[in-house]
Amino acid sequence: MLLQNETPLTVLVLMNATPAWLKLTRQERAKFVGEHITPIIQKTIERVRVRLYDSEYFHGRISDYLIVETDHFYQYKLFIEMLRDTKIYSEPYFEIVDIVPGQENAFRQFDEIL
Repeated sequence: MLLQNETPLTVLVLMNATPAWLKLTRQERAKFVGEHITPIIQKTIERVRVRLYDSEYFHGRISDYLIVETDHFYQYKLFIEMLRDTKIYSEPYFEIVDIVPGQENAFRQFDEIL
């Protein structure tokens, strides 16, 4: 059974590029993204929105992060599982520093229950 969240879920995936990623040429990086990451995003695009950000200019431990938004928890899990099957995790091209899920103003739902 597929469960739908009552409130959309926003997830920050905090990452740091590894030397394996940095030693790739920009063309090799673009090819990897096009061949491995874009298809994952396309498979889940109906229920999962993914935005990619660079932060190496501002942060010493986090070079990049994703903002993943969904109203469908199963599709989010599918996105992460497919991402885990890539060299993002296995080479690794990125260290996953943290995954931070949240729901906007979730306290309001709790207040309504009380």
